Amino acid sequence: MTSAWDLCVLGAGPAGYAAAMRAHDLGKRVVVVDRGQVGGAGIHAGALSSKTMWHLSNDYAVAARTDRGYRAAGGLDVSYPSVIESVRTAVAERRALLDRQLAALLEPSPRGGQVSLVRGAARFVSPNTVEVKRLDGVVETITATNFLLATGSRPRVPDNIPVDGVHVVTSDQIEAFTSFPASMVIVGAGVVGCEYATIFANFGKTRIHIIDRQPRILPFEDEDVADVVAASFEAMGIVIHRASKLESLRVVDGKVEYVVTNADGKAETIQVERALVSVGRVPNTGDLGLDVAGVKVDKTGSVVVDKTRTTAPHIWAAGDVTMDIALVNIAELEGRYAVEAMFGLEPRPIRYEALSAIMFLKPEVASVGLNEIRAKAEKIPYRVGVVSNRLIGRNIAMRETHGFVKLLAAPDSGRVLGLRVVGPEASSTIQGIAFLIDQKATLDDIDHCVHPHPAITEGVQECARMLLGRSVMKVDVFGREGLLRCGDG
Repeated sequence: MTSAWDLCVLGAGPAGYAAAMRAHDLGKRVVVVDRGQVGGAGIHAGALSSKTMWHLSNDYAVAARTDRGYRAAGGLDVSYPSVIESVRTAVAERRALLDRQLAALLEPSPRGGQVSLVRGAARFVSPNTVEVKRLDGVVETITATNFLLATGSRPRVPDNIPVDGVHVVTSDQIEAFTSFPASMVIVGAGVVGCEYATIFANFGKTRIHIIDRQPRILPFEDEDVADVVAASFEAMGIVIHRASKLESLRVVDGKVEYVVTNADGKAETIQVERALVSVGRVPNTGDLGLDVAGVKVDKTGSVVVDKTRTTAPHIWAAGDVTMDIALVNIAELEGRYAVEAMFGLEPRPIRYEALSAIMFLKPEVASVGLNEIRAKAEKIPYRVGVVSNRLIGRNIAMRETHGFVKLLAAPDSGRVLGLRVVGPEASSTIQGIAFLIDQKATLDDIDHCVHPHPAITEGVQECARMLLGRSVMKVDVFGREGLLRCGDG
């Protein structure tokens, strides 16, 4: 069985799905091949599912509080299966939307656009042909003028850690727990590990340990950001093994026993019920036959690209297969960019310097553009303004004043370089700043924008005003208390 297409997309995750939809806009015949679930890790055992868990855990934590003028009568009860049922309902809702659209696009549009989904595993057998072993056992040969590699990634598992999917799991298996474990160690203190630490600590049923090889969690973020998150974690009872090395981890009599050595060389043996391994992800490229297609990969298996184009001129790549920035929003942008480029539209470059992201922690962390670590590493001069959430009206009203807003700007021009916000609803602040960075806007533009009141974004405006020397809240008054900071990088 053989078919020919304008574009063959390998992978139906965020990058592949977005690319297929953009190609449909252009009147192209597209076939999408995926052996897993439509939506990929952007929906299943990843972005949507974990964020749904995070929201549910926050709801539970707020309901359990007793300092807000109310108290839950008779106490609160929560079960892990019920939480996961809600997560799967959310995932099914999103998946149904994608499936519905794919079904509607099977028939050619007036412009000729058509999208077909083939369920199976693809492998290049020549530069322009893949052989697909479908889930129903039929082998199909697909020939296309262009290809997009968008097969995503999977959790990385170190050779010395015995992941069994029951006692020792990755994020792919964590939803399979039958109940909240009484205790769990998380190997890795990056974003994913810290997000799951937040989720389980919020529910209050699991004592969490985190092992971090670095001196602090979130080592890619500024120290003040990491410090606020670490203090919050420890207040929730999370144990952080800082600057520590995992010597061994094994299952003993149905429990997880691990040995960790701290910065002083002291070894400690600890037993917990479960372990979550969260030490990064690796691209799904090993069984695609990329050598046959002339596509180069690096030593990690990541596809080598130049503006999404691989070493084979008719093959492009987007999302986690390049492992540059593993985020859903970037995967979608790259997928759409690749399609526009391959069909001659000369798309505008993706502005990675305006990249925005949300870390679903406690407190929430939102970021866009430069932070101080990167600015110093790249020797980019900057000025920085920091406003404590204790000075922001909306935070006071929410009774959530931990954290801060931090804005970076160029010293001479005042051009906006980056923003970090730590606190509730932090994500509400970043899209406007992402746009301003993209437009090379300045502190004056932030100041003269009419911000809603009361809103978290007023903290961003106050940072800008402080850097301009015309703030409402004065450094001379509040700087001594550490609530305001203004200076050069």
